[in-house]
Amino acid sequence: MTTDWRTDRIGAALRGENPTVLRRLASGFAVIGDVQFLPGYSVLLVDEPGVQRLSDLPRAKRLAFLSDMDRLGEAVERACQRLDGDFRRVNLEILGNTDPFLHAHVWPRFAWEPDEVAGKPVWLYPPERWSDEQYRLGPRHDPLRAAIGGELDRLSAVA
Repeated sequence: MTTDWRTDRIGAALRGENPTVLRRLASGFAVIGDVQFLPGYSVLLVDEPGVQRLSDLPRAKRLAFLSDMDRLGEAVERACQRLDGDFRRVNLEILGNTDPFLHAHVWPRFAWEPDEVAGKPVWLYPPERWSDEQYRLGPRHDPLRAAIGGELDRLSAVA
């Protein structure tokens, strides 16, 4: 019986079985989010399954994780600027309240967002945005995946 990659995202990424992986980075994996109600939403997953907090990592690995978070954030920013003229900014978050592993969220924000959530945390979007099939990651997001991956490659080349 095959385990769903969603139950072990990091292990699946290490085994090459996580279909959301965009690129392998120094401290983990850049992945595109399962939901795309804000197109370009991505996550940095640490590459050590038992790590729950940034402070669980040795100092050098912490700095690498933060550097990778910055790189993914810039890649999402560049890709979203090119693909959507209403792109405004990127929000970066390390929360750790739900999933028991270290990860960082990269949320692009846009001028077309509804007024009631535009200037607020993404987590205040209505719950149906997180489960509505129209926002599920799928083949229509392949150009976005390619754009973010290409930007990660360009940023890695100049690092």
